[in-house]
Amino acid sequence: MGNKRAWVEALGTLAVGAAGAALFWLIGFPAAVLTGPAAAVSVATILGMPTMIPPLLRDGVFLLIGITIGSTVTPEVIDTAMAWPLSLFVLGTTLLVALMLGKTVLMRGFGFDRMTALMSAAPGHLSYVLSISADIAADVRQVALVQSVRVLLLTLLVPVLVSFWGVAGTSRLVDHGTIAPLALAMTFPVAIAAGLLFKRLQVPAPLLIGAMLVSSVGHGTSVTPGAIPSWLTVAAFVCMGSLIGTRFRGFGKRELASALSAGVVLTLMVCAVAAVGAIVAARITGLPPAALLLAFAPGGVEIMAALAVETGLEPAFVAGHHVFRLLVLGILIPMFVMRHRSL
Repeated sequence: MGNKRAWVEALGTLAVGAAGAALFWLIGFPAAVLTGPAAAVSVATILGMPTMIPPLLRDGVFLLIGITIGSTVTPEVIDTAMAWPLSLFVLGTTLLVALMLGKTVLMRGFGFDRMTALMSAAPGHLSYVLSISADIAADVRQVALVQSVRVLLLTLLVPVLVSFWGVAGTSRLVDHGTIAPLALAMTFPVAIAAGLLFKRLQVPAPLLIGAMLVSSVGHGTSVTPGAIPSWLTVAAFVCMGSLIGTRFRGFGKRELASALSAGVVLTLMVCAVAAVGAIVAARITGLPPAALLLAFAPGGVEIMAALAVETGLEPAFVAGHHVFRLLVLGILIPMFVMRHRSL
């Protein structure tokens, strides 16, 4: 009976999340299928609606998001990334600087605890960071607010800076089509096995990271080429956003104001670090600073890649650097988490 009630509540939660996604899409809000459900379910939760996402569905979402992230690792992306080791080095340096500086500011300036500050400061993929935050002792509500502000402000600021530099590109990204159903079906059991192994090794968000690794290898070697069907990724992000919203219980006005102000300060800071890194890398590589800003900006991967494709500003180069950013964060964040746990 309890299990049936849980799934009834889950259906109601997902219905609210889907409505939020549709509303945010209509008004043109960034990452609407993720931020819309998070906002809508958060409001519903605060107003007293019983909201929840069952653990089985949550784990399936983590798997699907990991596979989706890994599907961006195409042979062209790898070749392009390997051709620019100096810019990748500069990117890695800016990531570390932004992470450490952001964590320090959030802890000393806004009173965040160590783990929440670390996850809030992570200049990475929103769904990746929130998935890990949900699996460790971090305040997911604060992390979600700060990271959502980061995505929104960077989405607004980066196109302005690109326009300021006034550079138009002509490159285009190779389209590998949609992944074959059999290849996708084969990816899931291998991803689950990898996730269970990582869980045994006590790696944070093991299913997400395991799926991302398996998918990266499959797509990078062209064993499982092609993008994940859009309807599947949309469903996964709606579920992920709804999951975030279910955690918004007991959030006071003072906490909300603090998280929002922290998000603004953090975003301006990481944007400045990314811009400096882009200028340095532009001097080294000779590439347009606008393309490098898109490659370095810690905004949503989908949003930055879409901007690169739309402007023709080296989309394979930009995608390669964002994949590299995810891979570096995939190593750095679990290392920092395990280090902080041992303190």
